[in-house]
Amino acid sequence: MFVHVGQPEWQHGEVDHADVLITTTELSALIETARPVTILDVHWQLNQPDGLEAYEQGHIPGAVYVSLEDDLTDHAVVGRGRHPLPCGRDVEAAARRWGVSTGVPVVAYDDWNRAGSARAWWVLTAAGIPDVRILDGGLAAWRGDLETGTVTVHYGDITVTHDDLYTGALPTLTADQAMTPGLTLLDARAPERFRGDVEPIDPVAGHIPGARNVPSTSLLDSDGCFRADVAVAELTGDRPIGAYCGSGVTASVVVAALAAAGIGAALYPGSWSEWCSDATRPVS
Repeated sequence: MFVHVGQPEWQHGEVDHADVLITTTELSALIETARPVTILDVHWQLNQPDGLEAYEQGHIPGAVYVSLEDDLTDHAVVGRGRHPLPCGRDVEAAARRWGVSTGVPVVAYDDWNRAGSARAWWVLTAAGIPDVRILDGGLAAWRGDLETGTVTVHYGDITVTHDDLYTGALPTLTADQAMTPGLTLLDARAPERFRGDVEPIDPVAGHIPGARNVPSTSLLDSDGCFRADVAVAELTGDRPIGAYCGSGVTASVVVAALAAAGIGAALYPGSWSEWCSDATRPVS
């Protein structure tokens, strides 16, 4: 099995759309009732990783800025790809700084193809923080007012239950496990990167042998919302599923899309950037 010992293995039917996603209408209604909700703004794009300036120019009222590079990644970790997972204690400290508290739902949104919000959803959930959802459609779907500047909130009291996110509350794959016989391995990158036609970021072009290309953007509609008509069974069959991308960020979108459809998938956090760093690993 590719799921680490002690991890829950998500099976068909154990998660659903409402566990993963929230619409802008639902978020607006939640805000209007004055019920507590922590909103996280994860402005991040591959060619613009620092989203603070964009956040300050306009965000959902009350949203706190989350840096994918600083808060949802630990760049001090070596050998785990370009976006290594942070440890749980650092996630806890950051989440408390954002105001995340016990019993209060968390909504994460982004401005680019659900990458930042899916990464936040995956990291926080893997650390053991419950009731974290992705704003379907991201910031572009928001029809309410925006506010500028920076939001200051009271510290939260959330406690994480997993310090090692590689063996945390969500299933993961190691490089060796990515080659497990019988595993359906999905590559979330753009088709030209999967084929190896181009490789603008990592030193080697190509993909992990046996992987199937399911670009993360193919699971979104023209409005940036998760597609409800994805033929999941055709994509995955009835085998265990893993997902990877360049560095574990956009693969989180694939994992979230499958989770919203009631299907669990393991994330290979190191992804292609870890895989291709070892010249002994095969490349297709």
